[in-house]
Amino acid sequence: MNTQAVIEVAELSDLLKDPELVILDCRYDLAQPDAGQGWFAQSHIPRAQYASLHGDLSGPHERYGGRHPLPSVEQFAEVARRLGISADSRVVVYDDQRLAFAARAWWLLRFFGLGRVSVLNGDFSAWREAGLPVESGEAQPVPHGTFAPSPDPAAVADHWEIYSGLANPAWQLVDARDPARFDGTDEPMDPVAGHIPSAINKPWQENTGEDGRLKSPQALREHWQDVRSDEPLICYCGSGVTACVNLLSLHLIGRDDARLYPGSWSDWCAHILHPTSHEAG
Repeated sequence: MNTQAVIEVAELSDLLKDPELVILDCRYDLAQPDAGQGWFAQSHIPRAQYASLHGDLSGPHERYGGRHPLPSVEQFAEVARRLGISADSRVVVYDDQRLAFAARAWWLLRFFGLGRVSVLNGDFSAWREAGLPVESGEAQPVPHGTFAPSPDPAAVADHWEIYSGLANPAWQLVDARDPARFDGTDEPMDPVAGHIPSAINKPWQENTGEDGRLKSPQALREHWQDVRSDEPLICYCGSGVTACVNLLSLHLIGRDDARLYPGSWSDWCAHILHPTSHEAG
């Protein structure tokens, strides 16, 4: 793909000696939050640093904001600098779960103002299948970076904007969860089943093949062709993580008007169970 947002394994291999390169391993298991760190210790791409969803790519869990709220500017500045990221860094992110967590890192870094961020096409599996070198053990120490986050408030939507606009929405909601969760026939994670009124379902897994590789630009355009091009989009999922795969997909076909509802369905449920005064009234 001719886009800075995606990098192939051969291209990454050629960049391994680039001093501006930062590689983030984002493998994660929602059921076992520490599993990703173990996978990293077993095997990872040389020079990679580990970035945990709950520890590095999310803020503290509170009543509202969803299971994986966005980190604050101060928190993310500390994380990014510890990982060696500066304003001129070229960051490559990967996981082994069809971009479920790497896309969150990609979106988050862009949200905070970093220009050069790419996801590894085909995940860590593609790297191994190409016979490229791997390392084991803890991450090698890196010099602290100097990245100064500058978030883009226009890239996100909050609960109140969506709730107050449901009667006459100026946007289309896109739910990235699987159809059973969207329909409310299965809900393994949240206390309420279903979806936000007016949302359409575009499961995040449909942007990649079984091998974890992103579908072609033409296939992605066909995937989104039933969504009006003149209608701004707000993407959500369970907690603002896998919705980022949809945001990546939309970016690849030139739809940069799409925003993220970071709290997503888990935040929506919190407002159902604990309504604020204007919601209760």
